Amino acid sequence: MATNTCTLQILSLIAICIPCAISFQLDFPAVFNFGDSNSDTGALVAGGFESLYPPNGQTYFQIPSGRYSDGRLIIDFLMDAMDLPFLNAYLDSLGLPNFRKGCNFAAAAATILPATSSSLCPFSFGVQVSQFLRFKARALELIAKGRKFDKYVPDENIFEKGLYMFDIGQNDLAGAFYSKTLDQILASIPTILLELEKGIKNLYDQGARYFWIHNTGPLGCLPQNIAKFGTDASKLDELGCVGSHNQAAKIFNLQLHALCTKLQGQYPDSNVTYVDIFSIKSNLISNFSRYGFEQPIMACCGFGGPPLNYDSRVSCGETKTFNGTTITAQACNDSSEYISWDGIHYTETANQYVASQILTGKYSDPPFSDKMPFLLKLKF
Repeated sequence: MATNTCTLQILSLIAICIPCAISFQLDFPAVFNFGDSNSDTGALVAGGFESLYPPNGQTYFQIPSGRYSDGRLIIDFLMDAMDLPFLNAYLDSLGLPNFRKGCNFAAAAATILPATSSSLCPFSFGVQVSQFLRFKARALELIAKGRKFDKYVPDENIFEKGLYMFDIGQNDLAGAFYSKTLDQILASIPTILLELEKGIKNLYDQGARYFWIHNTGPLGCLPQNIAKFGTDASKLDELGCVGSHNQAAKIFNLQLHALCTKLQGQYPDSNVTYVDIFSIKSNLISNFSRYGFEQPIMACCGFGGPPLNYDSRVSCGETKTFNGTTITAQACNDSSEYISWDGIHYTETANQYVASQILTGKYSDPPFSDKMPFLLKLKF
């Protein structure tokens, strides 16, 4: 499969009239994103908590870009579709970051629940929201000082009309399996979503009105989880994925969907869009060959070879020595043949597929496929 990606171009944008909600159209002056490594464009690296090495970033950026992939993420393709520049990470202070068109608060390993002393990332959802509040306050201070800052930070009008995107929750579930039973994890979901709801309400009180919320994908199909929890074949489903992890994701998504419906009714002057990432990714894994992929589960960049090519001791691009033996997690020859990049995150080509399906509108609630026809040159 060729690695060259097509241009995602919207030629027509038609507003949707949703009862009891303000109209929605994918035409925003800025985007403010909250999430984990699925949409982190450099926060954890900029914060000094992580380092990424080649071949990360090799497909598009040619060097590690702070993204956990060989190239672009789903959010990068969505920004392209909205004719907006890639989002700078909030913590990225070098490289002349420009925040006029938005800011990315997502950080790899972030959870919705507050971070603890054992957390891999301190920037949990509540912290990300606090960072946004500081960002907004500081931006308005700078704007008040004169027009020389207009090019770099959003004004109050942009904050009100911007799109607030969320892709978080995966780590709350996947991390819990290391210490809790499935029943305990399922019982914790309402508490997790209560924390999410609190953060969204905080943003709403600050003037946010457009919310775009991704559910979580099929966690049981990630090589990392299969390697740890799928050694017993009876725990795997027909696709070779860990059933308990996917069950937790499904229950989480059902309750997240219910929360989005609640918010739609609670905030009639806003628009809350729920996006079914789970169905998109599950379809990709189930029908991988139809979309030109060769490997639905095995990681491109890893160590160990088939069937997973994943070793938790060494991350993509790293070289380590164990018991006198040196091992290196190297990349495959053609990442576009793989869905999984490093056993946890997707390749650029897989991310592009997911973005192309999001942009059809048929995986969203409220849907916009019938009322907002995208004239896209989709690769898939």
